[in-house]
Amino acid sequence: MSYVFPAATAHTQIAEVFPDIFHVVGSVEMMPGMQISRSMTVLRREGALTLISPIRLSDEGLSQLEQLGRIENIVKLGGYHLGAQNGLDDPFYIDRYGAKLWALEGMEHKGGLVADHILRVGGEMPSDELTLFTYDSSKLPEAMFLLAREGGILITADSLQNWTAPDQFFSDIAAERMGQAGFFKPANIGPEWFRVCEPNRTDFDRVAALEFSHLLPSHGTPLLHDAKQQLMATFTQTFGQ
Repeated sequence: MSYVFPAATAHTQIAEVFPDIFHVVGSVEMMPGMQISRSMTVLRREGALTLISPIRLSDEGLSQLEQLGRIENIVKLGGYHLGAQNGLDDPFYIDRYGAKLWALEGMEHKGGLVADHILRVGGEMPSDELTLFTYDSSKLPEAMFLLAREGGILITADSLQNWTAPDQFFSDIAAERMGQAGFFKPANIGPEWFRVCEPNRTDFDRVAALEFSHLLPSHGTPLLHDAKQQLMATFTQTFGQ
């Protein structure tokens, strides 16, 4: 593979949010001086790991990850996700661990990758506990998983976020600009994804019909226990009653 793997960037320790469900907050430089955070969710099932929105970790972080289980699957849920940085670290995990790439139809991939498995509603999933939800009106492919554990867990790319404030991985200029753009709100609809992909209310009505209690976003920190109530308030504020 001729792709040059980007170096690992700063990140937190891998935290176990629920049994066999892990979350880590990392970072990425969008352009010179514009560093933001990004998050990865890791699911473990029978010793196999599925990495959702993969982030290359430091050697120490990779050692911690390897101790959790076998890295078998990586998942790309958003076609817009982080714009030009979308899928930045997918080739690293495929090259190093032989992980299989799961993605939506119509997505482009770094390093000339081709998805091993196409994610489709009602189709095969990396784990039988996962159900796929797609934003059918989005101009770019966008989906999320509903994980049938702990009363229901949504795992998202760009669509639903939970950046409550700039964290330690934000540069000053990124914090200022993204604050002005409305990114720092709990239980938020991703502002830039919403602007670019123009999803309509119908898709969010379908989200509202799902049974879930928690949100594990790719932008921000876990929103636990009352995620549905908070997101319903956001939808009402955005679209009206």
